[in-house]
Amino acid sequence: MNYEYGLTLLVSALLVWVWLFYLWQRRAIRQRPYPVEPAIYPSLSIIRPIKGLDSGVEENLQAAFDHGYRGKVETLFVFDDQNEPTLPLVEKILDERSRTHQAHDVRIIFSGQPPANRTGKLNAMIHGLEAARGELIAFVDSDIRQDREDLPVLVATLLADDRAGSAFPTVISTQPPRTVGDVGYALMINGLYEPAALATAHLLGGALPFIMGHIMVFKREAIQAIGGLEAAEGQLVDDMFIGRRLNEFGYRNKISPKPATIIQQDLSVNEFVQILIRWIAFSMSGLPLLTCKLPHWLTGMAFWLGFIAALIGLGAGNLPLTLLATCAPLSVAATINDLHQRMAHDKLPWKYAWGSLIIWLAAPLIYFQIWIRREINWRGRRYRLDMHSRLS
Repeated sequence: MNYEYGLTLLVSALLVWVWLFYLWQRRAIRQRPYPVEPAIYPSLSIIRPIKGLDSGVEENLQAAFDHGYRGKVETLFVFDDQNEPTLPLVEKILDERSRTHQAHDVRIIFSGQPPANRTGKLNAMIHGLEAARGELIAFVDSDIRQDREDLPVLVATLLADDRAGSAFPTVISTQPPRTVGDVGYALMINGLYEPAALATAHLLGGALPFIMGHIMVFKREAIQAIGGLEAAEGQLVDDMFIGRRLNEFGYRNKISPKPATIIQQDLSVNEFVQILIRWIAFSMSGLPLLTCKLPHWLTGMAFWLGFIAALIGLGAGNLPLTLLATCAPLSVAATINDLHQRMAHDKLPWKYAWGSLIIWLAAPLIYFQIWIRREINWRGRRYRLDMHSRLS
């Protein structure tokens, strides 16, 4: 029948897209040359907003002190108030290091509760920047476990381009999964978001029109040029918005060739779903359409159209259509699993290989929930959103 022929053609075209998109991402993962090191590393203020208690937070904090930066560094830990559960851990590490004569320029800052037009992270960033003295400004999330090369390579990436206003790395999840939630999170990071960001940056000459802000470094003059961090007030996704502002003002957001490690482990299914809801909400207001949203939309179409066409083919007794259509969702899952392995350098256990299928099966329900509820829970705070996924 005509509609079966049309379905066959459409599924074939989308299946070709899935594998072309996969090859594009795989090439971008492979081609990441390192920048030339600067002769002198400028002084650096590292601002670390902390809210709540992250998985592996004590190891993350120990890594924060062993930063490996080749220039002068000051570190500012920013908390809402003295009741934050991570504060005693920071004070404990500072006390241990002072007793062993390991000197560090470290300060603890209390930012207070954010006003209604700011996220908690943006409020902490603004207060940290007011106290910072370094020539360059870095912001690092508390779930990042950096090694001694992350900051040097990041700063070298920033300084290697005169037009750069910021630099940031992709992140990878490398912890062995212990729960189904861990599997979903690792696949989302390593198989979906980060390879696509690398592919887009590869297309745009090593820069992106936005920032993925788990760890990012700025030139002071670039922040001043866009009107300060306050320019992001009212935004749910402040880091992506700041990157867009920099791009509008003629600055480039360079992407570092060295990924940083993000730590999330022992996630329940509900906790992972809440993270996925948040990330999808971020993407709705923070990502450009053509270079970032459209590729994933086409992939989602391939998955769902293939799934539906397989059922139609099965019901009509059309074996060629059924087999071809079944290849679409299976190809989407296979490419995500392979990209995860290439990013994390660790193969996903076979018993979890179905996880990538579940992400796409759940996606429509998550989009529906975001549109209906218009609300995001993020690090103990609840944010109401408008129709554009900005702070309401």
